[in-house]
Amino acid sequence: MRIIEINPSQVSEHQALAPLAVPGACGAQGYLWISLTREEFRASLAEVQQILQSLCLTQLVDLHVADLLNDQLPSHFDYTSKYDVLVFRRLASGPGQPAPGNGKGTSTGEPPLVARRGPPVLRRVDTRPVGFAVFDRVLLSVHPEDGAVRDAFAVRLLAAGSADGQGAPALDARATSARVPTGTADLMLRVINQIVDGYLDLRRELTRQLDHWQTELIDPRSRFTNWSALMETRQSLHHLDEICEDQRAAIQDWIDLLETLPSPKGEAEQRERELIMVRSRDVLEHIERVVHHVRRLEQNAETAVQMHFSVQGHRANDIMRVLTVLTAIFLPLNLIAGIFGMNFEFIPLVHKADGFWIAMSAMLAIALLLVVIFWRKRYLARTR
Repeated sequence: MRIIEINPSQVSEHQALAPLAVPGACGAQGYLWISLTREEFRASLAEVQQILQSLCLTQLVDLHVADLLNDQLPSHFDYTSKYDVLVFRRLASGPGQPAPGNGKGTSTGEPPLVARRGPPVLRRVDTRPVGFAVFDRVLLSVHPEDGAVRDAFAVRLLAAGSADGQGAPALDARATSARVPTGTADLMLRVINQIVDGYLDLRRELTRQLDHWQTELIDPRSRFTNWSALMETRQSLHHLDEICEDQRAAIQDWIDLLETLPSPKGEAEQRERELIMVRSRDVLEHIERVVHHVRRLEQNAETAVQMHFSVQGHRANDIMRVLTVLTAIFLPLNLIAGIFGMNFEFIPLVHKADGFWIAMSAMLAIALLLVVIFWRKRYLARTR
């Protein structure tokens, strides 16, 4: 559990929920980020609801509580008049590491990761949902048990708060991501952006693996045998495409809701709304980039398989052509041998001393002549 109070002047971390339930515990200009794992959220639900009632004058609806506790929920967006709920699936673990769990299977109905074959990069295509409840003064986030994304962003947030507290300038555009978030929506979008960055890294690793397989599939001198891993890769890419489609739909619903809100009255509120819209569109563009690349990888894998079978078919045709030419060369030789093997008493050249050498010379001349003819017609030429 991590509880971070964010004010314009400083960022501080609390160790317990109970003191925050007192009215006025959070500053008038600040807001809270309460991040818990699902087990912590289930155990501290009463305290969390009390804090929300004290700071936001409302509580989570029972259906939204069930959504935040559900480990199999796809990415989606919902809202009420007081708060918004966004569920966003993130990668479950690092490359080659099994996701936390009981080993009986993944949350998406896939077989256990330990038993999966293929390259280690495929073991990352397993996701866990992260739930966000966005209030005006509280951002409640529910994470999987590892909480890697939460801890990484919390460290950056505390570092940015200490830098701003020391009066460090943050006017450079390259330092925008190091500024303290202006509100709960801005904070949620930054966490989601970090989640999407994990998919971009996975995209590059999948590209390298598929490029290696494409080289093996197209090479006519190699015999590709890793078909099971290739099929699992195609299934993983299709699964990743579905995940990203749900993410895109959820962010698009969030943007549509922002566009329907009434225009802010003050210039500062208008500026904050524009920044949130820009960051939301940036997250959506990153998701669309992942979707586009995943679909291109699926097409490349399908094209590589088709080219592999085309190369194998062309190779089989070359082999059959050579065998046919060799059969055509030996056919007249077999005919001559069959004629002289007939059981007749009077056959030309049979009773001559040099008849054998005359027949062998004729057969050799016919064979060489046919080889030259077939070579000129490129029947025996090797195709590149």
